[in-house]
Amino acid sequence: MEKPNITDAGTGRDLEEAVRRRLESYYRDGKPPWDTGVTPPELVTLIEGHSEGHSDGHGARDGEGNGAGSGRAHLSGNVGAGNGGAHGAGDSETRNGRAGNGALPPGRALELGCGTGTNAIYLARHGWEVVAVDLIDRAIEEAGKRADAAGVAVRLLQGDVTRLDELDAPGPFDLFFDLSCFCGIPPHRRDAYAAGLTRRAAPGARLLMFGYGPDTLDDALSGVTADELRARFKGWELVDVTPGTNPFPTFWFTLQARNV
Repeated sequence: MEKPNITDAGTGRDLEEAVRRRLESYYRDGKPPWDTGVTPPELVTLIEGHSEGHSDGHGARDGEGNGAGSGRAHLSGNVGAGNGGAHGAGDSETRNGRAGNGALPPGRALELGCGTGTNAIYLARHGWEVVAVDLIDRAIEEAGKRADAAGVAVRLLQGDVTRLDELDAPGPFDLFFDLSCFCGIPPHRRDAYAAGLTRRAAPGARLLMFGYGPDTLDDALSGVTADELRARFKGWELVDVTPGTNPFPTFWFTLQARNV
């Protein structure tokens, strides 16, 4: 997997511009590794819950083009992707705001780093009101074409996910989805990302995030850890961390906004 080599890119705006140029090159070449066109099973399970006879060993693939972290043990009482069969229907609805099969009821969703729209379209097809943001205009243009072809309404915004106040993306949102976006953001903009989501989070909102670990790439800036998320996301609880099955360290993180 390639990502921007930003070790010597400088700081501040220089660093942000280096990341932008590299991301643009992926779409120009038609080879963004996170944009496979397949919705990851962790998101599917969160949205649709567990159907009768469901097995975590299904063949869906994650956003990096590898088998996703299915087949893990469920963490009873958590709300991470893939959890949800541990309580009866009434208990599930009152404790987790879910249907009896563990599905999350449709609401408002914000996707951060939406690429060409695969997951935004999936959410819209399942009854969600979706706002999707990407830094790269080429990605947003393609996402718009795909949403039109699918016959679904998605509000697509070209812009910086760390500067949501500059975009038309008011909250509250019940769900945030991030497929390998936060882990590539320059560190000096990550607190702004977290603050932007917090200001837009409905009580109990979920954030489902996929990211790769530090030292995965040839720089000292990329990657994400559970400890970093706990430190940066004030007012949230990290309720689930599940390793991916990629050949390099990856993780699915689920955070929940506290009811304040």
